[in-house]
Amino acid sequence: MKIKVGLIQDFPIFFELNKTVDKMEELVKKYSSEGCQLIVFPESFIPAYPRGFDFGAVVGSRTTEGRRLFQKFYDNGLDLKSAQMDRLERMAKEHNVFIVAGATIKGKANGSLYCAMLYIDPAKGMIGLHRKIKPTGTERLIWAEGDASDLEAVSSSFGKLGGLICWENYMPFARMAMYQQGVQIYIAPTADAREEWQASMKHIALEGRCFVLACNQYATKSMYPETYQKYVSSQNEDFCKGGSVIISPLGKVIAGPLFDTSGAVVAEIDTDEITQAKLDFDVNGHYSRPDLFNFEVNR
Repeated sequence: MKIKVGLIQDFPIFFELNKTVDKMEELVKKYSSEGCQLIVFPESFIPAYPRGFDFGAVVGSRTTEGRRLFQKFYDNGLDLKSAQMDRLERMAKEHNVFIVAGATIKGKANGSLYCAMLYIDPAKGMIGLHRKIKPTGTERLIWAEGDASDLEAVSSSFGKLGGLICWENYMPFARMAMYQQGVQIYIAPTADAREEWQASMKHIALEGRCFVLACNQYATKSMYPETYQKYVSSQNEDFCKGGSVIISPLGKVIAGPLFDTSGAVVAEIDTDEITQAKLDFDVNGHYSRPDLFNFEVNR
């Protein structure tokens, strides 16, 4: 099966939930009209990835201003039982496109936030959710950890979708949890624009014999609203250059990487290439050696 996929490399309406969803709808309308059947948004596109923020925290103390900033972030996080979530499901249906959205979501019964990836089917609505199991560095201040119940791939009309968020992709066991489920289109929303990230994405494509869709934001310091400029004053202007890329099951770059601009990385992929790539390597089959190794996810 051949499908057209699009990775959105853009910047949200910073810390504005409703306006960001408005922007997402504009982008979904544009790229679905150009034939995209699967559209991916970067890590925490809703309501933004707060690069450069310290939320007033150092070891041993937190500031009142930092707590208020977290309140703003929390208030603009996505509630999965909300009108905004309904809108995301509706836009997938209206434009007949499968959406994978990076979002900061609110916990069901607590004050915690989670960095998540939402799988939204045009016919069925949200069919899957992955919460980042290990936020990186200072991210642990603002995002709680997900658990193994979210380490699941989902079925779509064009194959098995799954993936991990940003530096989770450096966790071998987390990757294996995806491979074990037969993931075919591996999605990696991120905030990492380093050249080294590109090498990691090629490795995952080769290791999993799957298509890899790595989607990053494009952000500069001047894009932040004036209200928040003081929190990023020490940052370089070009602090997230992008690098969204689409890679084949044999580790070949199909489209991208896109750097230094907003836009989209779009390509047609052929899922037959997944089977063809497994002629000589299958991490979940003839290269798995279950007589030597045992892998289990504690769900």
